[in-house]
Amino acid sequence: MNEKFFDLKKEKQDRMINASLKIFALNGYRHASTDDIVAEAGISKGLLFHYFVNKLGLYTFLYDYSVRFMLLELSGCAGGEKEDFFELIRKRENAKMQVLKNYPYMQLFLDSIRYENVKEALYATEEKRNAIAEAETELMKRADMDQFKPEVDIGKLNLVIEYTLRGLMEERFLENSFHPDMLNEEVRAYLAMLKKLTYR
Repeated sequence: MNEKFFDLKKEKQDRMINASLKIFALNGYRHASTDDIVAEAGISKGLLFHYFVNKLGLYTFLYDYSVRFMLLELSGCAGGEKEDFFELIRKRENAKMQVLKNYPYMQLFLDSIRYENVKEALYATEEKRNAIAEAETELMKRADMDQFKPEVDIGKLNLVIEYTLRGLMEERFLENSFHPDMLNEEVRAYLAMLKKLTYR
């Protein structure tokens, strides 16, 4: 990547980043078209390739940028004493929603990596692939687990939460009704319901 990309006006940087995140998130690496990216961003192909030599260079930049941006936001939840399990998840999801106010497709893009099967794309993301999951695991070590009913399987509960939150986000995008604040309220409601069902 050409470091001069960051000399562009922030509005133009974000337009290029958001267009790229959207096209890669919705189509995967193989089917993402740079023609679609430049059309979405309202720029020329020459400008895109001036800063990102090729499609792989753009994809690699996007992944690194997304991981760094998400980790920075999640770092605001770090540290402190033991905390309610669901409150920690709420804080984690709130941090992600703050990111999505600037980059609506970033989480979908990061989620799409798990289904990627193009070797060059996999190699490009290999080094940092587990960075966010590790940060989230570290965060959840602070969770107070004493309130759960004895029969609650935490592993299964975590899967229920993961699938529910991912499903809600994907549904909002499919319906073209995604708004971070509204989704955040929905997430809170689901977490509150699960808390009632699983706590003593």
